[in-house]
Amino acid sequence: QISKMFGTVVVGVGIAGLARIRDLMNPMPSSPSEHLKLFGFVSRRSFGNINEAKQISLEDALRNKDIHAAFISTENRSHEETIRMFLEAGKHVLVEYPMALSAKAAHELWEMAEQKGKVLHVEHIELLTEEYKQLKKEVAGKDLVKGTLHFTGSVLDENKSGFPAFSGIARLTWLIDLFGDLTVTSATREKQKDKNYSRMTVHFQTTNKKPLTWIEERGPGMRREKKINFCFTSGCLENFPEAPRSSVGLFMQDQNLFAKKLLGQVSKEELAAEKWRILRCLDLAEVIQQYCEEPEKIYS
Repeated sequence: QISKMFGTVVVGVGIAGLARIRDLMNPMPSSPSEHLKLFGFVSRRSFGNINEAKQISLEDALRNKDIHAAFISTENRSHEETIRMFLEAGKHVLVEYPMALSAKAAHELWEMAEQKGKVLHVEHIELLTEEYKQLKKEVAGKDLVKGTLHFTGSVLDENKSGFPAFSGIARLTWLIDLFGDLTVTSATREKQKDKNYSRMTVHFQTTNKKPLTWIEERGPGMRREKKINFCFTSGCLENFPEAPRSSVGLFMQDQNLFAKKLLGQVSKEELAAEKWRILRCLDLAEVIQQYCEEPEKIYS
């Protein structure tokens, strides 16, 4: 049987883009990734070559019939436009989260991919970490009473990365994946421009009416870390369970998943659940942004 090969291009060569180039050039032996062949990369900056990978123009990437898929690793602000261009050109797309900075755009792009029969895959490496996999096992089957997920990190340029509910959607994805569907009950945001500090606090309810809180806090010199406090009827979980190191890198795991989709090896049920989760998180991110940006008013 002739093995099906998919020509790929990486768009954007920041940290993620460089990891993508590395993983595409060194696929895991006998993994789905062996069906991906790196054709080149696109960047606004001029590089020439990176390792063996050659730089090509955006026009070439869109026009070339030997390129079947694009890995989009540009800044968040330009994801939507770049996805649209590659879908219109009839290419499959892998994009780093968040896929767009508005829910409307995300739904439109998803619909477009479906109409064109193309795979639109959104990277969610936060679900692939060993730390998270252990946490999910630990939480499984327990009854939540209340919980908090508190993220801290360094300052982001919001013009490029978008509103914190979108740039921090990895945290929201965790909560939805752990506890099921959520409703936003309130959301506020404190900004200290002079200190370059921002803190977003979101209150949710689970379908069982249990409260969950997400805090996304960023400021100069803040360590990148997540703190959890999940209380169940059986007791509270305040530290991450011990987790082994994975032998397979996160971007490689994600790349294998994308390749499996291209090869038609992911079930309809899994694809549907993933689509629901991704779009639901983006819908919630938008609701959160609206709450935070509303002028103070009294809710009756």
